[in-house]
Amino acid sequence: MSTATLAPAWRDSKRYLWLFGAAIMLVPVLGGLLYEATGWAVWWWLGPLFVYGVIPIADWLVGTDTNNPPDEIVPTLERDRYYRFAVYLAVLTEYVAVVWGAWTVAHGDLAWYNLVGLTITIGMVTGVSINTAHELGHKTDKLERWLAKLALGPVAYGHFFVEHNRGHHVRVATPEDPASSRFGESFYAFLPRTMIGSLKSAWELERKRLARKNRSVWSIRNENLQAWAITIVFFGALTAWLGWIVLPFLLIQAFYGASLLEVVNYLEHYGLKRQKRADGSYERCRPEHSWNSNHVVTNVFLYHLQRHSDHHANPTRSYQALRHFEEAPQLPSGYASMVVLAYLPPLWFKIMNPRVVAHYRGDMRLANIKPSLRDAVLARYSRSAAAG
Repeated sequence: MSTATLAPAWRDSKRYLWLFGAAIMLVPVLGGLLYEATGWAVWWWLGPLFVYGVIPIADWLVGTDTNNPPDEIVPTLERDRYYRFAVYLAVLTEYVAVVWGAWTVAHGDLAWYNLVGLTITIGMVTGVSINTAHELGHKTDKLERWLAKLALGPVAYGHFFVEHNRGHHVRVATPEDPASSRFGESFYAFLPRTMIGSLKSAWELERKRLARKNRSVWSIRNENLQAWAITIVFFGALTAWLGWIVLPFLLIQAFYGASLLEVVNYLEHYGLKRQKRADGSYERCRPEHSWNSNHVVTNVFLYHLQRHSDHHANPTRSYQALRHFEEAPQLPSGYASMVVLAYLPPLWFKIMNPRVVAHYRGDMRLANIKPSLRDAVLARYSRSAAAG
């Protein structure tokens, strides 16, 4: 029975749009078909053209949606299996795209610039697929948790399954979290810090968990090793089938895909900080500790990831039931547009730094600041406050 039948006064206006989360995985295949039809090399670059160009423009044209499902319908909405199958389909289409991409690299006789475009386009698919894994990995169902690991296989970022759930969600918006960016920190400084820090954290989290069970960290029960094994088997199988030529392609697209995840991490909590209580522990994560956006198009492709505050408040809540909070700080545009800004640090700082300052009403002692800049930032804004 559909949710519309049970609650005719409210319907999910995005219900059938959620299938675009699976459709976006096939963008590389569409690019290849368009190249065959036209001979235009630009189609191998359809991934970045779509993510960095089409989606931001569509966000601007379509606008925002702050509509929340009524509380009484949320349990029924969560039980509607249609929404789960829409996510499962995205895992399947991700593998279709990567296998097709590897085959094309091996047999397509592409010019180097076309090969670069295809690699980046596939990397965008696997980068977006980390968000699919994110949606699945927060669930308690064993099948969905394994599907999350499977979705992380082509992007070689299996430790995200451990670090995000048990690391980031515990330390979010604190200086100790490698996935929370700091005021004044560029994306290019954040990227190595978060990649290395998240990997080390995931390994340590599993080491401690397994030690409590009197097991070695090298146990088959290590969830990092389980997820990495999927990558090794998948990459190994494609290399054995298609030859060594595909291995550099697989590794480069994986790195690019992982960087796409991390640039989204960069903008989700930039400069925001949970404050410490008298006992030294951090306050509970609240809506004001995440940057949000209600731009419809990016939300459809990312399963409402931009309603990030509700996700942190209710990590197991399914994407279709996530809510907008009026008190949550809002980004000036959707994630797709903000990713482009993050690649351009001077423009990012010009647009986002004043928003962080305004969020804390000029009291930058409350912000998460890059340590090397902290004294200068505090001095600058304390003078501004005194002058005001």
